[in-house]
Amino acid sequence: MKSSSLKFLLIAVLLLRVCGITAQIIKTETPKRAKGQTDVLRLATPAIPVVHVAIIGLGMRGTGAVARITHVPGVEIVAICDMLEERTKAANDTLVKNGKPKAEAFFGADAWKKVTALKNVDLVYIVTDWKHHASIAVQAMKDGKHVAVEVPGALTMKEIWDIIDTSEKTRKHCMMLENCVYDFFELTTLNMAQQGVFGEILHAEGSYIHGLQPYWNEYWNNWRMEYNKTHRGDIYPTHGMGPACLALNIHRGDKMNFLVSMDTKAVGNPAFIKAKTGEDVKDFRNGDHTMTMIRTEMGKTIQIQHDVTSPRPYSRMYQLSGTKGFANKYPNEGYAVDSKEVGTEISKNYQNLNAEEYVSEDVKKALMEKYKNPIVKDIEEMAKKVGGHGGMDFIMDYRLFHCLQQGLPLDMDVYDLAEWSCLSPLTEISLDHNSAPVEIPDFTRGGWKKLNTVEFSK
Repeated sequence: MKSSSLKFLLIAVLLLRVCGITAQIIKTETPKRAKGQTDVLRLATPAIPVVHVAIIGLGMRGTGAVARITHVPGVEIVAICDMLEERTKAANDTLVKNGKPKAEAFFGADAWKKVTALKNVDLVYIVTDWKHHASIAVQAMKDGKHVAVEVPGALTMKEIWDIIDTSEKTRKHCMMLENCVYDFFELTTLNMAQQGVFGEILHAEGSYIHGLQPYWNEYWNNWRMEYNKTHRGDIYPTHGMGPACLALNIHRGDKMNFLVSMDTKAVGNPAFIKAKTGEDVKDFRNGDHTMTMIRTEMGKTIQIQHDVTSPRPYSRMYQLSGTKGFANKYPNEGYAVDSKEVGTEISKNYQNLNAEEYVSEDVKKALMEKYKNPIVKDIEEMAKKVGGHGGMDFIMDYRLFHCLQQGLPLDMDVYDLAEWSCLSPLTEISLDHNSAPVEIPDFTRGGWKKLNTVEFSK
């Protein structure tokens, strides 16, 4: 080999080493925490025996929230708010039907500002369109209220940091209403993971795959389609992220370091718009399918997918892959674990159990009974009766109010909101830079090292 060629090769190797994945990561800003401001990890606030609630947003999800919350003991809905007056009237009709007094009603574009300022409100429950989630949440905390906000909790990095800083300054809870965390399978599987049934969890998967064509016109002012039209990336990540991150103890002994995202071209939604309106959209931003890979500080990985266009069966995927076992929810629920990890009282008649196929339905049922999450044992029957996506919505509400009433840390905190929502802006950055890796900030600003597991207060 000529010396010039060898020199070129050595330079190329050096450049490859210098310009590896780590050097190419797009950095994101982590604002410095203000002097005197501290984290809100495991934040516990004074007990509120009777929680007075204001609900802002009475559309598709808000109407269901009004009905569900009337079944939670020790909760009073004292204010309701929406853009449209007729929706506040319908919500009050629901309260009366369920044996509750009417709430003070507010309506109009800026009516929510009056609601967050009310003196007789402990918690503001936000169920508006996505664009208003962060601004209402921040103002409610500044006005001295705890906050529960629908998913995603925020859409931009600035909104995310504003929510975090406001929560830390005011010492008020800001929990995202991620109902999929409370699905019976996810709760049981999380408990199994925490009990070591799957060994060390190395990889988790989640998604939001839901063809929305039949529902697009049900969104007020068509806001959701418009957001897909003007933004690119996984803009609805939290249903997949929530259960996956809890299983991997994100910001509870581990943290996410960076993500890489890829997408397909946009076909389905532009075609839907043209069929419905005749408009030929040439600049539709969001692809039909988006995939995102995430790597954590402790060497774990997460895969998240988003698809609201394709004619695919509904799926949140939800998979956990560990050193001793595997869990899967879609398309078929099942566990694959070695017999010695199951326990002899369950596996004695199934000596051939191994991790190459799912355990039998009988063993699966026995596992789910044995590892039923303690937080649902007393309310499972009521949750299924009240409903809300099979009961998980009611469990979510019940747990939120239980913790507030007892003065306990909430199941999910403001950092969960930040980590699960940040895929919206960060995947867009990755995609707009040819699928470059993008840094995921440490939203706890070092606090993730303090904890070592997800803990649901009893």
